[in-house]
Amino acid sequence: MKRNASAVWQGDLKQGKGAISTVSGVLSSTQYSFATRFENGVGTNPEELLAAAHAGCFAMALSGQLGAAGLTAERIEVTATIALEKTESGFAITESHLELKAKVPGASQAAFDTAAGNAKAGCPVSKLFNTKITLNAALES
Repeated sequence: MKRNASAVWQGDLKQGKGAISTVSGVLSSTQYSFATRFENGVGTNPEELLAAAHAGCFAMALSGQLGAAGLTAERIEVTATIALEKTESGFAITESHLELKAKVPGASQAAFDTAAGNAKAGCPVSKLFNTKITLNAALES
């Protein structure tokens, strides 16, 4: 399986602008720029899209891990925060932090923690990132 997205950029780094599109049409010439990446401009940016991908991937991976343990989540809520920092060699994504709240009827804390840890390590997007990945997981009753 392969998925596609495309980007077009026009102009210099600070004054230029770009558009990101996906084959599915979910993003269609969605605007991004220096301002949307490093300031508070209107539009998206690569790190926001990576955070969305990591949150969605992790939520699905957790659902799979819970299913393998005979559990079904009533609700899984994940927020991913991508850290973009200036390093000695230039800008780098230095961390992806996952904040998880889940309601899983019948789950023990131990089973939940095991499933969450396995999902964090096994999610394909986690495997793609060459950075530190942290997780705070809360099992709601």
